[in-house]
Amino acid sequence: MSHAAPARPVRADQVTRWDWDTDVAIVGFGASGACAAIEAAEAGAKVMLLEAGAGSGGASAWSGGEIYFGGGTEVQKSAGFNDTAEALESYLMMAGGPDADAEKVRLYARNSVAHFEWIKAQGVPYKGNYLPGKIIEPADDGTLIWSGSEEAWPFYETSSPAPRGHVIQFMGWGGGRKLVDILEARVRAMGVDIRVNAYVENLIADAEGAVVGLVVRIDNEQKYLRSKKGVVLCTGGFCMNSEMLKRYTPEVLRCNSPIGERDDGSGIMMGMAVGADAIHMDEFFVTCPWIIPESFAKGVFVNSRGNRFINEDCYHGRVSRAILDQPGDKAYLLLDSEIFAQPLDLARISVAGTGDTWEEVEQELGMPEGTLSSTMRTYNRYAVEGEDPVFRKRLPWLKPLNVAPYAAVELNVRSSFFSFFTLGGLRTKSTGEVLDRAGERIPGLFAAGRAACGLPRWGAGYSSGMSLADCTFFGRLAGRAAAGAASN
Repeated sequence: MSHAAPARPVRADQVTRWDWDTDVAIVGFGASGACAAIEAAEAGAKVMLLEAGAGSGGASAWSGGEIYFGGGTEVQKSAGFNDTAEALESYLMMAGGPDADAEKVRLYARNSVAHFEWIKAQGVPYKGNYLPGKIIEPADDGTLIWSGSEEAWPFYETSSPAPRGHVIQFMGWGGGRKLVDILEARVRAMGVDIRVNAYVENLIADAEGAVVGLVVRIDNEQKYLRSKKGVVLCTGGFCMNSEMLKRYTPEVLRCNSPIGERDDGSGIMMGMAVGADAIHMDEFFVTCPWIIPESFAKGVFVNSRGNRFINEDCYHGRVSRAILDQPGDKAYLLLDSEIFAQPLDLARISVAGTGDTWEEVEQELGMPEGTLSSTMRTYNRYAVEGEDPVFRKRLPWLKPLNVAPYAAVELNVRSSFFSFFTLGGLRTKSTGEVLDRAGERIPGLFAAGRAACGLPRWGAGYSSGMSLADCTFFGRLAGRAAAGAASN
């Protein structure tokens, strides 16, 4: 893990030369930076895009290329799903947690279909077919999947369920790289000045606190960039910065697989250094791909004390986040012989106990007598009747586990594949303007993607595709707003 560069701003009156001039400076060449650059250039601004790495990418390129669209896209309609903007808004409000940003949620929900059309207009292809079941990423080039907890309690009680994960047409996992490549081609076609291997070390601010430029290290030299209209931070989160993780999300340090490329928190720290408010810095997404095979969703999770703690039919990331909240580092997925199969190798989960009765499994796991076995007696009693009054798991994932032999599969937070990224970031308006702790705009400073705190801000409510939805849509708005800002 890396450590971000010092973030203290440089005073504009201390700058003795300006090496570059531009209207809008964008920091970070992932999906959010690319979309910001496209919109800023389309608005007529001169744009310079700075990337610390050797080329485009960011965490977006490590993703599956799945974007959370809803409200009635053509793909949803052709598959027979009558999704609405109101249903999407309701779901996103629940998924955003206790402090969901109602303004951002409403704006995205009402413009999601149009944003889908915009993404396609950039050249992003979609096959257009629907894939039922529980899928992390399509194994083929299919499009529409259930990518969250839409059909699970408590979400279905408030929002009409519909599949909303729209995956780029790409064979196998990892379509994010293709998505970023397509956006990069659009950025280059628009004549944006792209500088790679260019690490932004500091913001430059004037005497009134307005951001007017950047200090950039390139070819081992410091360069001074004047930005006449605004700086847009699209630098990602901080999952690769161990010091920030220790300070803000120490619990996630138990996990071993951060999802990021250069997510060192540099943009967040630079924003904070000029007075920006950073919110929900304790929140993170975490998942272990335990639903492969998908029959495992019919199993039952218990903690190290033999107690059930969640409905297993909800999103795999929501289950994984709940595992971290349990005592100890281990949780067990209980299976019977009807649904048992070989777990996915990538998940690094293994059989920890077996038996012809749940009492035998309980004993093999070293649990006190009457703990796990009591849990399973209660669960099976109601599951036979198609009910789950404790956690409200639903058909077709609800089934009694009563076909011996039985097995307990162990998920260990420290040794299984628990991947994670951070969700906290700079507080922004929907248009990307960064706000200080008094809720006032910091002139000249914008942010999008995981450098900002957007739609996804609650680990227990995350759905696959929400990050790319957030960073592409609000990256666009930030680029457009920066291009229209008054010159400093």
